[in-house]
Amino acid sequence: MSNFPLIVITGPTAVGKTKLAVAVASAIDGEVINADSRQVYKRMDIGTGKDLEEYDINDKSVPYHLINICEPGYKYNIKEYQEDFSAVYESLKNQHIPAVLCGGSGLYIESAIEGNPFAFVPINPSLRAELADESKSKLLGLISDEIIEQLNITTLTTTKRLIRAIEISEYKKNNTSEKTKVEKRKAIIFAINLDRTKVMERILIRLKQRLKNGLVEEVEGLLSEGLTPEQLLYYGLEYRWVTMYILKEMTYDEMFERLNISIRQFAKRQMTWFRRMEKKGYELIWLDGSKSIDELKNQVLSEINSRQGI
Repeated sequence: MSNFPLIVITGPTAVGKTKLAVAVASAIDGEVINADSRQVYKRMDIGTGKDLEEYDINDKSVPYHLINICEPGYKYNIKEYQEDFSAVYESLKNQHIPAVLCGGSGLYIESAIEGNPFAFVPINPSLRAELADESKSKLLGLISDEIIEQLNITTLTTTKRLIRAIEISEYKKNNTSEKTKVEKRKAIIFAINLDRTKVMERILIRLKQRLKNGLVEEVEGLLSEGLTPEQLLYYGLEYRWVTMYILKEMTYDEMFERLNISIRQFAKRQMTWFRRMEKKGYELIWLDGSKSIDELKNQVLSEINSRQGI
């Protein structure tokens, strides 16, 4: 079992990744490792869709890792994730426990499998200060073609990310021989696919349920703890639009509509990332999300068996 591959369960939001990952982990006596960039935060439960009750299956609890490890307001980064994932994964491997990586962050998944070659590029405060007021078009022009090709261009949508890309470009110019990659891990990647219309329907249903379950109250609670609106806006999606509603910058209906649209756009960006992974050489085994969890679980287990005996 020590050579058991890393099993990855991914796909866009609202397709049932957690349920499938827990079902697979339960069947092979494995444990789940989170690959969602916001589920690391404590007390940010409804907005991040932790659904921790789903880890209880068949009268037992499937252990999970890298969920609720940071306080709200902290800016957890990809370097920290790479280090934390490695620590958890190697510990499970040494105990001969299969690991199931579950989440929709393509960057986190790629980092887990082969490391982020830019994660250890240090921050350059003087460069950041110099570029802080520049336009996005000028910033994009300062990024080397090599870095644009290596980074997912769809992530270069904010001034912060553009400046980070320039920071990486400048660092690479002076550190061309430095090794930053970790050894690529053996992994089998399963991606749940669902008709776009069905995904949109699920997003709408889930959004209504999360608001009914206290999403607005969750954000109000975080603000009452002392988090600033700016800190919550940083986390995007639910936390951005609900915060703006609480600040009376929009009506409830406007908040609902903008949030629904934003989550749809997020799902589309996730699919773009997964297709890009395939172009980079990753093999993604696509699963039909319209099937039952049991059917998908059996398909995953059959595929694993055909490649690596359990």
